[in-house]
Formats: sequence, C-alpha cells, structure tokens
Amino acid sequence: MAQALTTTDLQGALPLVARGKVRDLYEVDEKTLLFVATDRISAYDVIMENGIPNKGVLLTLCTQTWFKALTEANPSLRTHFITLDLPPQIPESLRPILQNRSMQVRKLRILPIEAIVRGYITGSAWNEYKKSGTVHGIQVPAGLQESQAFPDGPIYTPSTKAEQGEHDENIHPDQAVAILGERYASIVAKMAVELYKTAHEYALARGVIIADTKFEFGVDEETGEVVLADEVLTPDSSRFWPKESYAVGRGQSSFDKQFLRDWLVSEGLKGKEGVRMPDDIALKTAEKYKEAWEKITGGKI
Repeated sequence: MAQALTTTDLQGALPLVARGKVRDLYEVDEKTLLFVATDRISAYDVIMENGIPNKGVLLTLCTQTWFKALTEANPSLRTHFITLDLPPQIPESLRPILQNRSMQVRKLRILPIEAIVRGYITGSAWNEYKKSGTVHGIQVPAGLQESQAFPDGPIYTPSTKAEQGEHDENIHPDQAVAILGERYASIVAKMAVELYKTAHEYALARGVIIADTKFEFGVDEETGEVVLADEVLTPDSSRFWPKESYAVGRGQSSFDKQFLRDWLVSEGLKGKEGVRMPDDIALKTAEKYKEAWEKITGGKI
C-alpha cells in the first residue's frame, strides 16, 4: 500500500501555527495561511495511528471544486481560498509531496460554531429523534423513517467547536445565537442552508446524495464580512450516499468514513485512542474517498 503522509515538516520554511485532526497550518505572511491536508483520518473525535494514502490530495482538490461551483452559483459568496500554488518560501525538495494537498487561504477570525445542515434524518439525528422526536432540540414532524428527507426542507443544526481530543456538542440554534451574537448567527444559519441546497442539487445531478454536511465560517476583520472557510463538502465533513441505491427506512451505504466508523464499532474500538487500521480497512476507506471525488469532480486520480 502507498505511504500515507501523517505529519508535515517544512524544515523551517514557514512557522507552524497549529495541527488539527487532518490539517497542519502554517503562516505565509500576516494575511495568509498555508493549509496542508495530511492523510490523517479521525473517527469519533479520535485520530487513527495510520492514515489513508492520498486522502489529503482528494480533500484539497474536492474543496477547490466546491469553492468554484459554489461561487459560480452565488457570485457574492466570499471564501478564504486564494490558490493551490505553493508560496515561494517552500523549498523545491518539499514541493512534490505538498502540491495539490496544500492551499493558501486568507486569515480570518474563525467563528466558534460547526454549521451543520441536515437534509436527511440519519446518524446522531436519527438516534435523538427516536428518543424524543427532536433533532438538536428542534421539534420535527412525527412519523419520519430512517434516511428520509426532512419534509420541510434541510434544517440547520449547529454544534460547538471542541478542542482537539474533546467532543463537539450538538446545540439548538438558539444557543448559537448566544455564542455568536444575533447578527453573525443569523448570517451563518442562512448561508449554511443556502450552500447546502446548492451543493445538494449539484451532487444529485452526479449521482450523489449529500445527506448532511458541516461548514465553517470566519469573519474578515477588515470588512466584517462572513466568509466560507476550511474545507467544504468533502467525505470528511459530509455524509455522501449513492443515489442509485438510496431507499427510505434503512441505513445507507456511503462514500465517506462511515466504513471506518462501522469497523470501529464492530471491533469495540469506538472512541479509543491508539487504534491502527488494518491495511484492508484503510484501502477500502481510500476507495470510498476516491469514488466520491471522482463522481463529484468528474476527475481521476
């Protein structure tokens, strides 16, 4: 199996700002960051010991495709994306491994909310609904079946942004107002749902159902504008289902890390640290990511 890149070392070319679950962030200048997507993979808020070869490239190219599609559909949308070109400070010896898994982005003040939008009832939303008839504390119609589209359209169900190693907490939209303030909370909720609708239509035409996804937003400190940030609509941040096999009333096969999650649960390893995926699980997960990327972008890798 090909080697996965699970950590980066720019040999002092740029200062390291932070390491996230997947991305390593470096400062290019006072207004610009370099986001490097490694091949790390996490599930249930725990990073696996080994990675998925080429995953970082797929995530980055997928994000680039979505930024282009979303801004074409909504020309007033601002994103943090600048270019896939590497900054001149990166030495030639590192360029082959970093190209297409790195993007230069604008520095923003990141809003401390995961802007989750759900078009279909599944996962933690389905579990909550079975117990209480609610999703993130929001009352939704009775009688829904697993994987059914919400009859009144997609719903905004934010969560907190936890520190690495901690768990995000699902919250009611009213709590997001308390965290962000009325102005930003309203803008984020509206933008997230509109972006989901645009993406859902785009993906559906390519044979993929986006069941749910999460967006992150930041604020441009100079203009006060809310800007779409981070990665968007990748198999890491979304639940992708094949349109051809979709059926209400059961769980769905998916083009994302659900395969890994299912293996962790079956092995009693959910949420446990220090887990190394067997090669066959890593390879099958890689195939799911590759299939999603090819369907959505029309590209090959």
